[in-house]
Amino acid sequence: QVELVESGGGLVQNGGSLRLSCTASGRDFWQYAMGWWRQAPGKEREFVASAGRNSAIIYYSDSVKGRFTVSRDDCQNQVFLQMDNLKTDDTAVYYCVTGLDALAIRRSEVDFWGQGTQVTISS
Repeated sequence: QVELVESGGGLVQNGGSLRLSCTASGRDFWQYAMGWWRQAPGKEREFVASAGRNSAIIYYSDSVKGRFTVSRDDCQNQVFLQMDNLKTDDTAVYYCVTGLDALAIRRSEVDFWGQGTQVTISS
């Protein structure tokens, strides 16, 4: 059974930083892409970032490019999202996801979703 468990969310002030972690189990994740989506209150889910096998291919949404960094540790079956210069518009539930490749995740072709972790940015 595949399971994705996020951690690291919380409340931070505008301009601050947070680092999200996701620990995966139930498959050989080094063979798959991993990434992050988010959903803000009253809005649809949106793509944030994805990393393919060996992080050879990485995608970011335009809204986070230059501020967020996705990385993975395949030995530990983990994916991370370092979020810097956070803005109030980044307030959302952040979901860890896995899929066939980084482009598939960007296209919302996601195999599995985590339960999500809340990130709140105060002004």
